[in-house]
Amino acid sequence: MWKKWFSKKNVSVSQNSQANQALADAGPVPRHIAVIMDGNGRWARQKGCPRTFGHRAGAETLREIVKAASEIGVEVLSAYAFSTENWKRPAEEVSFLMRLFSDYLDNEINELDENNVKIRFIGNIGGLSLVLQNKIAKAQQQTAGNTGMVLNLAVNYGGRAEITQAVCQLAEKVQAGQMRPDEITEELIGNHLYTSGLPDPDLLIRPSGDCRISNFLLWQLAYTEFWLTDIQWPDFTPAHLLEAIQDFQRRDRRFGGLNKSK
Repeated sequence: MWKKWFSKKNVSVSQNSQANQALADAGPVPRHIAVIMDGNGRWARQKGCPRTFGHRAGAETLREIVKAASEIGVEVLSAYAFSTENWKRPAEEVSFLMRLFSDYLDNEINELDENNVKIRFIGNIGGLSLVLQNKIAKAQQQTAGNTGMVLNLAVNYGGRAEITQAVCQLAEKVQAGQMRPDEITEELIGNHLYTSGLPDPDLLIRPSGDCRISNFLLWQLAYTEFWLTDIQWPDFTPAHLLEAIQDFQRRDRRFGGLNKSK
């Protein structure tokens, strides 16, 4: 898989396999990694370039991280691409981001499909243009049968909106007499979220130095480990991903309980 990436990075498939085995021997690899792709605009400004330059560089970074995560054995990668609040940005920047999403699907979907990656979009897709909605539907349909890593792209996504939508759906079922309020469980709520059927994130990576989750996966991040870095997203590399995973492997995850050895 991803032979073009290995040749580009001057890393052989056999070397990569050995590195992945060493990583697996060190501890559990996160099943689900969530990433807030932050810092594109700041990265561009530091270089005296427009913010759009940073967003395009960020898309290239995502391409490399998807490949690396897939090779490492990550089951799900969720990337925060565009929030419900991002519509407040200048119209020119928003239009560029929408074109960038469209270009990403045009340029990447076949390679993702060839490498057994299943792509899913989470968020209010109905709020996007019909052209983009159709491309999203086509991409999801094309990769629906793939059994490798799931790539969740969060577009027009908001954690509060997601939970509100799930609550409304359950309230409608109660009102219709299909269920009782006391039958609502955490599992049932989870089944009505965009990430239904997927494990909650084990690890959240946030670059650019900010220390907040920005309305991303509010329900799902209940017991997620955070890894923060000052590195801007366009400068984030597979080596940084490896560093984050290695740090995760040293964490003592208790999920509210106590470690049996203590």
